[in-house]
Amino acid sequence: MKLKLQKKLAADVAGVGKGRVKLGSESLDDIKSAITKADIRDLIREGAITISALTGTSRHRARKRQIKRSKGRQRGMGRRKGKVGARTPKKRTWMNKIRLQRSILKRLRDNKTLETATYRKLYLRAKGGFFRSRKHLLLYMDQQGYLKGAQK
Repeated sequence: MKLKLQKKLAADVAGVGKGRVKLGSESLDDIKSAITKADIRDLIREGAITISALTGTSRHRARKRQIKRSKGRQRGMGRRKGKVGARTPKKRTWMNKIRLQRSILKRLRDNKTLETATYRKLYLRAKGGFFRSRKHLLLYMDQQGYLKGAQK
């Protein structure tokens, strides 16, 4: 049974491509006898001819990849673009470092492990970028003998 004309008419009526037009197998005789657009409209209304919905792009793989990335996977050197400073700006690195050093100094001062004058001196050194890290700060205080108690 050739139903090319009916399929073409149905596509025109519905304003879709021929690929989206599905002809019902139960009512093939009715479809074959339909030769006008009005007949096709009736068949679409009855449900003998159906128009399949558009399929979008599947997000399944993208979601799966996103879950992996949230766990820290798929972020190796091959995926990276731009300099290190583009991924973590210098300012953010500095802020993290100085906040850590200042919190250590404040904790030691409040515990009376560090004198106020010494605290001030070390605070200004930290501000000037003297200490590379938390470890460097603690090592420096230990070498200079600034720590009263054993707690570090």
